[in-house]
Amino acid sequence: MVGDGQRPAGTPLRAAQDEAGVPPGFWTGRGLAAVGLAGGDVVTERQAELLLGEGRHPDADRIERERLEEGKSPAQARRATVLGRPIEHNKSKKTEKAKERSPWLAIDLVFRAPSAAQIAWALLGDEERLVLELCQAIARDKALAWLEESVAEIRGGSGGKRRAPIRDGLIVAVFRHYESRAGKPLLHDHAIVSIRARRPHDGKWGNLSADSLMAHIVAADTLYILYFMEEVSARLGWAWEPREVTPGRRPVMDIAGIDQRLIDWQSTRRQQIEDALPILTAKYEEKHGHAPGERASYALACQAADQTRPPKRTELLSLTELRKRWRDSAIRAYGADVVDRLAERARAAAAAVWERVRPVVDIALAAVDVVAVVYVMRGAFKRHHLLAEARRHLSYVLRGQPHQVGLDEQIVQTVVDDYTRPASRRMMTADLRALYPRDTEDQAVLRPLTRKRTASPYERARLAADALAARVHAVRRAERLGSRARPRTVAVPAASRSRPRPFRTGRKAGRMLERTTDVDTVEQTRWTFEAAAKLAAKLQDGRRERAVAHGPRPQPAPAAAPPSHTQQPGIQHTPGRTTGRVA
Repeated sequence: MVGDGQRPAGTPLRAAQDEAGVPPGFWTGRGLAAVGLAGGDVVTERQAELLLGEGRHPDADRIERERLEEGKSPAQARRATVLGRPIEHNKSKKTEKAKERSPWLAIDLVFRAPSAAQIAWALLGDEERLVLELCQAIARDKALAWLEESVAEIRGGSGGKRRAPIRDGLIVAVFRHYESRAGKPLLHDHAIVSIRARRPHDGKWGNLSADSLMAHIVAADTLYILYFMEEVSARLGWAWEPREVTPGRRPVMDIAGIDQRLIDWQSTRRQQIEDALPILTAKYEEKHGHAPGERASYALACQAADQTRPPKRTELLSLTELRKRWRDSAIRAYGADVVDRLAERARAAAAAVWERVRPVVDIALAAVDVVAVVYVMRGAFKRHHLLAEARRHLSYVLRGQPHQVGLDEQIVQTVVDDYTRPASRRMMTADLRALYPRDTEDQAVLRPLTRKRTASPYERARLAADALAARVHAVRRAERLGSRARPRTVAVPAASRSRPRPFRTGRKAGRMLERTTDVDTVEQTRWTFEAAAKLAAKLQDGRRERAVAHGPRPQPAPAAAPPSHTQQPGIQHTPGRTTGRVA
């Protein structure tokens, strides 16, 4: 609540926040009205202590005083302020489970901007700083709203096994911090989500399902990054490009044109972890006799992070003092030219990105890419795994351009309908028969790529996704060359293998998202088909001229074709098969 500084004993919260140079926390969420709060209200120390520390009403003191004046007993007056089950129940000797004796009352969700955005926020002027902070707030609020509408569930029934949507919304306290433990710029927000929420049928208070929230954390993070990229590109004109942090691992999206040296200067904690990791890895190999696997490597990285974790800074500095210190440090390390031309290089890099990148989302290619990556990385998966990967795909393809609301759900629904099959009661996996056509050599090409154990899982996933995308392009090319010109007609995509399902933006939203055909897309499709037909006719005329010039050649007897089916030379069509869906 006071940043990374130490709060002197007896100092009021607001005074400590002013002295530490961090803004006071504020309340947000649609569930505030149920406890008499409003969005934007400052989080006081007593409110946080009551709601986030005891599970009681933020204004419990007034409620308890009124109940006592009405003649209620102290126990009854206190019970009237409790939201849901009192935490005193967990301290009872009758409680057998240790987990129930240690109640948890909130979840800390941290929204952190990408590294390049941290550099721009710390080193550029006040105008860019305020714009980036606004982008941070908008992206954070949109991600929290998605969690409220589509994810948050309340527990009920015996053992809390029954789940139901919450009645009002979440109650969230947001605290903004400016720096990391290493003293480098790190703009991030701590969103403290109270687990107290009201049930939809009777309005009584209960606890949120932690399983539902934790399962969708990665999907919420990718949505936050997607919205942050769009806001930055719309307000500052910058573009985004993938940056490889660890070789063989998934790249991250960062602002194009930001000097890599500045990113390394800001990411000192990563360098500390990488320096400590080889020593821990050598000890692991000496003890077990083999190199650590993927899970063991992750555990060793967490151990290295704990060992190199520095203590919190005790010196209290305002944001103005911090920004001056960061700018002086960057200029001493890399020169004033690198720092002063930061925005200029970002704009030039954005222009170069838009010249070579066309931000268009192809539903069919997106579905193939998502299912290939998730299948190779996980094997069996759930819908939220596909949703997170679909949002990563949108961020990579669009590079900061706005996406249509619900497009990520549409990509996921296409994957579920066309390329998956049940793996268990709760899990699904990729349908290889849909990804590998029987009459092609795709299966022989893809299986060695997905089983190349010398490469990292993400490298194998990208190989499989690129191979499947090449197959989709080849099928489309064959369809274009084998088609005939039909003026004023539009090619209709093949029907889904399974019964199509409606696309919903959320549990509470009743709006349906339907596939629509843009006029420009129709004209472009008609023009492409006509051009392909003219090219095919020109090639046919060329073959006839060469045949007349060089004399007749013996030809094998043509196979009989159905009277109603006309085939173009060199193109084999399989009646009744679907070769993919075109956006």
